[in-house]
Amino acid sequence: MGSGTAQGTAGVRDHGGGVWSIPVPIPDNPLGHTLVHLLDTDRGPVLIDTGWDDPESREALVAGLAACGTGIADIHGVLVTHHHPDHHGLSGQVREASGAWIAMHAADAQVVRRTRTSEPGVWIDYLTAKLAAAGAPEEHLAPLRAARASGAARALPGTRHALPDREIEPGALLDLPGRRLRAIWTPGHTPGHVCLHLEERHPSLPEGQGNGRLFSGDHLLPEITPHIGLYEDPEDATVTDPLGDYLDSLERMARLAPAEVLPAHQHAFTGAPARVRDLLAHHAERLAGLRALLAQRPLTPWELAERMEWNRPWPQIPYGSRTIAVSEAEAHLRRLVKLGQAEAVPGTDPVTYQAV
Repeated sequence: MGSGTAQGTAGVRDHGGGVWSIPVPIPDNPLGHTLVHLLDTDRGPVLIDTGWDDPESREALVAGLAACGTGIADIHGVLVTHHHPDHHGLSGQVREASGAWIAMHAADAQVVRRTRTSEPGVWIDYLTAKLAAAGAPEEHLAPLRAARASGAARALPGTRHALPDREIEPGALLDLPGRRLRAIWTPGHTPGHVCLHLEERHPSLPEGQGNGRLFSGDHLLPEITPHIGLYEDPEDATVTDPLGDYLDSLERMARLAPAEVLPAHQHAFTGAPARVRDLLAHHAERLAGLRALLAQRPLTPWELAERMEWNRPWPQIPYGSRTIAVSEAEAHLRRLVKLGQAEAVPGTDPVTYQAV
């Protein structure tokens, strides 16, 4: 593989020490692109995530690999930080072109398996019922009912995503000859999200400045907070606490104190412990603000989402993003309930919550 040739070529960056990042576009998304990372190993190049399943995205990945001095047919393996389509979308095409293995945490592999095998209408029925219980207005539910009636559920994203053939085991050193890459389970953004810690001396920062490099996926980003919604499974009634999982996972990253973080969006950065402190403070402030809202009067999850601070006013939030926002509101409500700071009002339908 090439060494310094990638720097500045189509946004591809050589991070040194056999690590590159390739920006792969996400269609119609304000994030712009996913940073797919390439890791050289003694058995050949390995990808960390692959990007969105779209012709333009595939073209960008292929061009980026060429800038790094390799090609899609040369890929030895694919490590998937989590199952979302902007990370796992092209994994199947990479495997078809190269024979590469695909590895993912078991919890997210189960999500992929469920999405591929579920009856097409099951998810829409489940989502409609969940949103109605959360207090969504009829105008938000009507398109879901129409999609169910027309059979449009068959076009849902993720139904063709590749099944992984290896499992990423938390805490394990991955089988990558010539490298020391350890998996760290960091649930929150998804139930099976993993960060990957390169336990090697940083190629350019002074020794003692930090502990290797961290491929953080969506778990730890330099300027934005990842979406924390509910772990949805129509067949599982377990009451999960994704925000609690995320906050616990964040604290582990602060203790790890990597010298540099290589995230899947935005840009590489240093100072991970300080960034973790900022994120913990942000969520503490947000939870306190939501509890103050519930102290004024009981609210449904939908009503709470309408009052939460987003990157734009609620009337300007697109339809699909409102569904995601309500899921995030419910994740925060579950954390408040678990902390003993809020509770559901008995007998309410849709359910309302009040401060305790």
